[in-house]
Amino acid sequence: MGSIYGYIRVSTREQNEERQRVALRNAGVPEDNICMDKQSGRDFDRPRYQQLLDMLQRDDLLFVKSIDRLGRNYEEILQQWRILTKEKGVDIAVLDMPLLDTRRGKDLMGTFLSDIVLQVLSFVAENERDNIRQRQAEGIAAAKANGVLFGRPPKPLPKKFWWVYPKWKAKKMSGAAAARACGMPLSSFLYRAKRCAGRDAGANGSAT
Repeated sequence: MGSIYGYIRVSTREQNEERQRVALRNAGVPEDNICMDKQSGRDFDRPRYQQLLDMLQRDDLLFVKSIDRLGRNYEEILQQWRILTKEKGVDIAVLDMPLLDTRRGKDLMGTFLSDIVLQVLSFVAENERDNIRQRQAEGIAAAKANGVLFGRPPKPLPKKFWWVYPKWKAKKMSGAAAARACGMPLSSFLYRAKRCAGRDAGANGSAT
């Protein structure tokens, strides 16, 4: 039997890094052989995983906590599984699913059953991620419809803005001159001034 490794993948928003690490330790993975990638948003650059692929040798054993640690979608999970097991000759054990342990059933039937389970679970993992993204999008849309604002709050306007803004609105001052007077970039001044103008127009419309 070769060396034992573990792989952890978390996003910057997830809080399960330690949970995965503890599970790998309990499975007998040496701390020095645990590789971890932390990604954010759509970024799926995994430098530690690529290093791990280079280190793995035939008959090594790789532990992961769950199948979706290997990829971000159904096709990628299957691709990585085949690279590891077929090209590298590595055994894989998925801690959340004991059926996905290539040390069991090395014969044709065992491999066949493992491949079926893998495909089903990969599909389920991808489908669940899609459902989560859809629920998040629906929640954000509903919150926006109810007036909830997202993102960082805008910086407070300079005091001079409220003296300069009416002059700019009345076309008595150019945008560049108004921005200089407020100590603001031109783009920032125009953005905030146009928003104020839109609110003023809305208020005047509702008053009539």
